[in-house]
Amino acid sequence: MTRMLACSDLACCLIQVHGHKGVQFQNWAKTYGCCPEMYYQPTSVEEIREVLALARQQNKRVKVVGGGHSPSDIACTDGFMIHMGKMNRVLKVDKEKKQVTVEAGILLADLHPQLDKHGLSLSNLGAVSDVTAGGVIGTGTHNTGVKHGILPTQVVALTLLTADGVLLECSKSSNADVFQAARVHLGCLGVILTITLQCVPQFHLLETSFPSTLKEVLDNLDSHLKKSEYFRFLWFPHSENVSIIYQDHTNKPPSSSASWFWDYAIGFYLLEFLLWTSTFLPFLVSWINRFFFWLLFTRKRENSHVSHKIFTYECRFKQHVQDWAIPREKTKEALLELKNMLEANPKVVAHYPVEVRFTRGDDILLSPCFQRDSCYMNIIMYRPYGKDVPRLDYWLAYETIMKKFGGRPHWAKAHNCTRKDFEKMYPAFPKFCAIRERLDPTGMFLNTYLEKVFY
Repeated sequence: MTRMLACSDLACCLIQVHGHKGVQFQNWAKTYGCCPEMYYQPTSVEEIREVLALARQQNKRVKVVGGGHSPSDIACTDGFMIHMGKMNRVLKVDKEKKQVTVEAGILLADLHPQLDKHGLSLSNLGAVSDVTAGGVIGTGTHNTGVKHGILPTQVVALTLLTADGVLLECSKSSNADVFQAARVHLGCLGVILTITLQCVPQFHLLETSFPSTLKEVLDNLDSHLKKSEYFRFLWFPHSENVSIIYQDHTNKPPSSSASWFWDYAIGFYLLEFLLWTSTFLPFLVSWINRFFFWLLFTRKRENSHVSHKIFTYECRFKQHVQDWAIPREKTKEALLELKNMLEANPKVVAHYPVEVRFTRGDDILLSPCFQRDSCYMNIIMYRPYGKDVPRLDYWLAYETIMKKFGGRPHWAKAHNCTRKDFEKMYPAFPKFCAIRERLDPTGMFLNTYLEKVFY
C-alpha cells in the first residue's frame, strides 16, 4: 500500500521542492515532446524524495530525463518530470580497481575528461556522448565489437530510489535480482542515483574506413569480425556500396583526415539541401546515396586519437531512426531481405546509411542482447530543415523483417511493439515485470510509451 504523507510533511515538501510549470520538453531530434505538469531539477537525494512524496500524495506519475537524445517518447510525461542535470558529480575514482562512481545525471561528455585525468577510459561508447550515465543504461545504449557488450555491461553497481523513497544498493552481491533488471531499467523501476562503471586503462584508437561491396562484406563477415575489435559497416541503400570501418588500439599519435569543406559544406549543407529536394522528387534518393558514396566514401581514410574521441560522432541531422538487434548469425539473411524489399518496391526510399554493428550477448533481463550475440541493424530517415519525410512503408517493412529474424528493438527508438511482442522476444520478460511491480506497485514511473510495453 502506498504510504501517505502527514499534512505537516506535505507542507514542508511544498516549501522545499522548487518545481516549474509551463516547461516544454522536446527530444533532441524534435520528433517527440510533452508539457509536464511540474518540472524539477533536484540537487540532492532528499529533494528527489520530496518530489516522489508529492507525487504519491497527489497521485502523479514521474519521469526522469537525462540528455533527451532518445528519438522516441520514452521520456515524455504529463505528470512530474525530474531532470537529473544538476546531479552530475564524479563521486569516486578507484584507480586500483579501475572503477568510477558517478551521479546518474553526469553527461558522458563531461565524464571523459575526468577519466583522462586518471588515465582511465570506458572500454566502449555509443556514437553520442551528450547523454547521461543514467540514460545510457536506461535504454541499453550500444556500440559495436563482438568482444564487447552493450554499455550497461560496464556497470558493476548502482543505487536506486524506489517509488516509496527506499534506497537500494544494487550489485551482483546485493539486491542481485534488481541489479540484473536495473542495468536496462527503462526508467520504470525508480530513480537511478549513482552508477559505478568498470573502466580500463586509457587507450588510443586508429579508425580506418575504406570502400567495399555488400556481397564482399557479407560473404566475409566472420573475417572482418576477427580483423577488427570494433568493426562496423555502412550500407548505402539502393546500391551495392558499403563503407567498412575498423577501430583498433594504436600507439600512433593523434591525426585526422577531417575537412570542413568535405564534412560540412558537402557532407552536411549540400546533403541537407538535396535531401530536402528529394521530398518533392523521391526518385532522387537512390541517386543521392550513390553520389555521396562516390563523393565521400570511395577513398581510404584514417583517424587516430584517444578512444572517446574516435568512438563518438557529431550528430548533425535531426532524424527518425530504428535500430533492432537480431541474432548475429542472421545478419546476411536479414540484410539481403531488406535490400530485396527495397528493390521490389521502388516507391519505398531509404536514406543512407544502414549502419550494421555487432555486440556480445549478456544476462541483463531486458537487454536486446540477452543470452545471444547480436547484430544491430540501424535504419535512418533524415529530417532536412526539420521537414518530416515519408517513412512509414519503410518502417513497417523493416520491422516485419526484424521480427521474422527474431529481432528486438532498441528501447530508445520508436517502435510498434506491444507486451505480446515482448513476451515472445524476451525469456526474462515475466521476471522483469515482477520486479517492476514489486518496486513500483502503483505505476508511478509509467508513461504512454511504457504502458504499451507492460499492458
